[in-house]
Amino acid sequence: MKSHHDVFNGSIAFTPATFTLVGIPGLETEHIWVSIPFCLMYAITFLGNGIILHIIRIDPALHQPMYFFLAMLAFVELGVSASTMPTMLGIFWFHVPEIYFESCLLQMGFIHTFECTESGILLAMALDRYVAICYPLRYTAILTHQLVTQIGAVVTLRAAILVAPSLILIKCRLQFYHTTIISHSYCEHMAIVKLAAENVQVNKIYGLFVAFAVAGFDLIFITLSYIQIFITVFRLPQKEARWKAFNTCIAHICVFLQLYILAFFSFFTHRFGAHVPPYIHIPFSSFYLLVPPFLNPLVYGAKTKQIHINVVKMLCS
Repeated sequence: MKSHHDVFNGSIAFTPATFTLVGIPGLETEHIWVSIPFCLMYAITFLGNGIILHIIRIDPALHQPMYFFLAMLAFVELGVSASTMPTMLGIFWFHVPEIYFESCLLQMGFIHTFECTESGILLAMALDRYVAICYPLRYTAILTHQLVTQIGAVVTLRAAILVAPSLILIKCRLQFYHTTIISHSYCEHMAIVKLAAENVQVNKIYGLFVAFAVAGFDLIFITLSYIQIFITVFRLPQKEARWKAFNTCIAHICVFLQLYILAFFSFFTHRFGAHVPPYIHIPFSSFYLLVPPFLNPLVYGAKTKQIHINVVKMLCS
């Protein structure tokens, strides 16, 4: 590894050419066994989301806003998994922990861009359910194919605009590092920032701003959408109609709850889990990237009738 060495605040500091990803500290000798559940999750993630995308593509009956948003969600989750998988498998299977500095930043950018986009798509899916239940007769007139495409473009552009400055700040402002060892299996924003010997606070503040700007904004409007949905549902005169309307929201409620609960759990684990053993802390802090892409296809496959029927047809053919 080639580095430029200097002295910063009395300690050795340097601009690294590469970082070293530890994987799961304390379990280095068990990485081959640790990789088994991770690989199973990746396999189900790619298979499940791939099947959902294929079904929506080939079935004209599913060419509706709800399923277009589901296809976007599946694509983004494939992107999240594809971003983390190379370094995880490189560490667990091939014992290749080094990653170039620029590649690390690129991985970080992809991970956080896909995560921000996923949050925006979940907001769009909540608005879709709001329109479908509160304005059913105007559903197709309001959520046109053009509007759905524009919403997808806007949430993607928002994510890219918010994440890009964090990459620039790390590249241009973090010139010196205490170490190049990242106690993680992928390049995450706070994991990189904590290694730096200077300008750390600016990067931390911006990271917190992005997290709360995206999650806070989206959560507020998702909550408002569901408040109005529940009010409308409980006003329906027939119990069967109430259950049918509410049933269309169950899968989405499960998906956004698991994402945000795991994301907040990861956030607090990173900041307050210093005294927790690393072999517990690191895997738990990574769950928000691994679990939703793995579980969401199963949730939608089980709770969405049209998807469920198509999956059964594929298995039986």
